[in-house]
Amino acid sequence: MPAPSRRDDLVETALRLFYTEGFHATGIDRILAEAGVAKMTLYKHFRSKDELVLAALRRRDEVFRNWLMAAMERAAPDPRGRLLAMFDALDDWFNGRAMAALGFHGCAFIKAAAEFDAADHPAHRASAEHKRLIVDYLKTLAAQAGAADPDALAEQLALLKEGAIVSAQVRGLTDAALKARPVAAMLIDAACG
Repeated sequence: MPAPSRRDDLVETALRLFYTEGFHATGIDRILAEAGVAKMTLYKHFRSKDELVLAALRRRDEVFRNWLMAAMERAAPDPRGRLLAMFDALDDWFNGRAMAALGFHGCAFIKAAAEFDAADHPAHRASAEHKRLIVDYLKTLAAQAGAADPDALAEQLALLKEGAIVSAQVRGLTDAALKARPVAAMLIDAACG
């Protein structure tokens, strides 16, 4: 496996700092110092901090969605089971058994959308796109599971997922995903017959 590039180092360092300390609170100088790169290297790859924010969000999207989908697919052979397995995967994340590289500090996309709250800001749009892609995946599974209305089931499960993430972060309710799981099972049973 090739060594990470200086660009990759910048993106990974920025992602870690943005995720744990905030997008606005993390300055470029801090990222450069922790990544061990010069400002000239930063501007060789990114024209602005906003471009670095977008690169970090894209990286988080790729890593998080790949992890979540793989965890769901490993957990169950059938679409119904995979839908329910999302809550087991979230429980692993909340409790440090998965996604360990950055730990659990809430959702990077909820944080980004809050910090860049104008709906047309690129970071807000990237966050909304991440959430849409998760719902699309849930919709595909819901259709495969035989849901009468896959769109509705996907949105309901996404709402439960988001509520569990916020409850785990804001209230420290590390069993939030396990509390949401039986509700998800009822929704899936009702939707799929």
